[in-house]
This record gives sequence, structure tokens and C-alpha cells, in this order.
Amino acid sequence: MQVKPINKEFEKHIVQTINQKTKPVGSLGQLEDVAAQLALIQSNKAGKLVNNIEINKPTAVIFAGDHGVAEDGVSIAPSCVTRQMVQNFLAGGAAINCFCKSNNITLKVVDAGIIEPLNNDEILSPESFLSMRLGAGTHNIAVEAAMSLEQVELGLSYGEQAITPLIQNNTNLLILGEMGIGNTSAATAIFAKLTGAPVQDCVGIGTGITEEQLIKKTALIEKAVSRFDSSNPVEILQQLGGFEIVQMTGAVIAAAAAGISILIDGFIVSVAAFVACKIQPNTRSYLIFSHESEEFGHQLLLSHLNAKPLLNLGLRLGEGTGAALALPLLRSAAEFYNNMASFEDAGVTV
Repeated sequence: MQVKPINKEFEKHIVQTINQKTKPVGSLGQLEDVAAQLALIQSNKAGKLVNNIEINKPTAVIFAGDHGVAEDGVSIAPSCVTRQMVQNFLAGGAAINCFCKSNNITLKVVDAGIIEPLNNDEILSPESFLSMRLGAGTHNIAVEAAMSLEQVELGLSYGEQAITPLIQNNTNLLILGEMGIGNTSAATAIFAKLTGAPVQDCVGIGTGITEEQLIKKTALIEKAVSRFDSSNPVEILQQLGGFEIVQMTGAVIAAAAAGISILIDGFIVSVAAFVACKIQPNTRSYLIFSHESEEFGHQLLLSHLNAKPLLNLGLRLGEGTGAALALPLLRSAAEFYNNMASFEDAGVTV
């Protein structure tokens, strides 16, 4: 998958269009940036200047996988909760279900590699479920490679396969979410290894571990990061990744290669996006960052990506919840770009 660079030939006209709206220049703040980014992405895909931004069939895809490092007590919950939450997603009972319903977002769930697969009678919404298993959870990254190189390559392909039908069905905004007990440890390890940042500056409490667990979590991640020497993002995924993180990385690259916008959630999704940018640097132009989570590493990661998120609500849940909550802001940005009068049209003299 090759991600083409954004051709910025339309940018000057898009910015001019925004500045001619009946408002002081810059007075809509980040909404102007979002409108300009959406218009530029869609103009590039169309091969001509787009005067109306469209948000078609926004779809959230949650990738779920288990982690061997969870055996060491780095989370508030045991690994079986991953499977239970996948069932909850399919039953419509999770926070992401509520936010998707209230914002008219289609929801899909991918089993990227939970420990115990769901039985057919447990899949309450089969039309919303994909089984793309890479295994029954990863190995413990503190002591060995999370997965094989073949699993990484297959996982990147699975990420592409998961979203391709959505794009073929005219979805032009992808929302990513994740579920996996222990995945903040894997994401922290990946981020620290890619950047060389001290683990203690990247690690956080996840969904709410104790101070004692945090000390243990930090030590385990430091052990994982120091276990091997590589700066290659694919090798880092192999050594430290989660099955869901690998597949999200593939999904991000595939969506960018298809020329559609990707609304990024919190820390774990942002790490997958960061890896995608390391593999295909042009991917960055297609990413819109929804919120800044309470996870310490996320704040540092956003600075590495030169990203200014739309929201800061103290969220640390995952599932794609922050991205779903940010969608109304994207719709508002599109609405003012499409329908707000210009000074000339409104007969307003400044």
C-alpha cells in the first residue's frame, strides 16, 4: 500500500474560501483547520476543487486483541474482559455503542486475536462482526517477541481487508477504536522504542491501576524495550505490538492510500497511527485527532505528530469513544464551509 502525498494546489483557494465567510479571519479556530483539511483531502481524491465537503457513512471499527503481558497484572482487569467487552459491543451495551447511536455512526467489531474466539451463538450482530484472528493473544513482550514477522505482515493485510468494503460502500470517514486488556503497555513500549523517550515519561495508569501496579508496569515495559535493538517500525510491531495495534496500523495506511479521512481516538489508536506514519510518512496528512486522553504518553505522542486534538474531556476509555464524540465538530466544520455566506453574498462590508 502506497500513500500518495497531498497535492496542495487547492489549498490557497480553500483557505481563501474560509477567510471570505462572514466572520473575522480565524474566529472559528480549529474548526477552520478541520474544514480546510477535509476539503483538501476530498479535493485530492476528486482530482478537482471540492466546494462542498461531504461526510459519508462514517464508520467506527473496533479492533480487539489480547496481550501476553496482561498475565503480569498490568491492568485492573484480567484478559477475559476483552472477550466480554467484544460481546458487549455486539450486544449494543458499551459507551461506544451509545455514542455511535447518538451520532449516526455505523459500528464494526474485529476479533484480531482475543484469547478465546466467540461461538456463533454469541455473536449477536453478525453483520457487525469480523473474525480476522492472528492468534490467541500475543506472547508476553517482557520476555519474548509479541508475534512473528509473518503475523505482522498478515495483520497489516487484515487491517486493509477490514476497511476495504467500507470504502467500496462510499464511507469517506474512518473512525478507529480498540479493545485489549494490557494494550496500553504494548502501545507505551512501541512509542518509547520508536522515539527513544524514557518509559517513565510515557507510561500511565491506563484504565486506573494502582501506584504499585504502575511501578510494576513501568519495569516490565522497560524490560520489553531493552530486550532488542531495532528502529524498524515493522520489527518493533513484531516485538512489542498487539494484534489489534498491527491491524489498526494496516487500516490507517489503507484508508490514507484510498484518500479518505481518518478520525483518530486516544493513545492506543494514536500509536498505531504513529507507526503507520513511520511506515508511510504521507499518511499524516489524512489524520484528524479527536481528543487528548489522560494517558501521559498520549500528550507526548501528539507533540511528536504535531497534532492539535479537538477535545480534552479527561477521557481514558478507548473503544473509539473520543473520536465518536468529535464527529459533530467535523460535521459543523463541513456545514459552515458548505453553507455559510461570504461577505460578498451576504452584502456585508468589512
